[in-house]
Amino acid sequence: MNAKLKKAWNITTTVLVVLVVLCAVSLLSSRLLGCRVFTVLSGSMEPIYSPGDLIYVKEVDPRTVQKGDVITFVMNEQLAVATHQVIDIRDGEGGVRYFQTKGTANETPDMDPVHENNLIGVPQFSIPLLGYVSNFVQTPPGLYITIAVGVALIALVFLPDMIGRKKKEPTEEA
Repeated sequence: MNAKLKKAWNITTTVLVVLVVLCAVSLLSSRLLGCRVFTVLSGSMEPIYSPGDLIYVKEVDPRTVQKGDVITFVMNEQLAVATHQVIDIRDGEGGVRYFQTKGTANETPDMDPVHENNLIGVPQFSIPLLGYVSNFVQTPPGLYITIAVGVALIALVFLPDMIGRKKKEPTEEA
């Protein structure tokens, strides 16, 4: 391999490996930060969160949630999760709190108030579009493709060295 081609090859494979590592770190770092990760699926919270955004949600005490905060919560018995803004807070029997929520892009509030036990937490930050990657990797085809790409990247990193050694070995023996 000539020097220019080898240099271009090294730069390309290095950039690809760095991108893969950055994606992996951003998806796995949530445990270190004490957050749970969710993908935004709808446009109900635009412009704050857009579909495909990956949001990092930290558990909070329901007593610290205030009107205007954005919360992530379990919506129903099917365990669907939503992230909406708190527009009102009511105290129920026994001091239980209920949060009335609404998506910022929605015209009407959510039908049912959120019981404090259904509160997952408050989003800390988001990474645009990384949710698509996260969802893709969690499906069987996506997982297989990710593994194949990882193996291919490893092969691409070491392939030039293996080709270079094979060409040098016969000349050294002669």
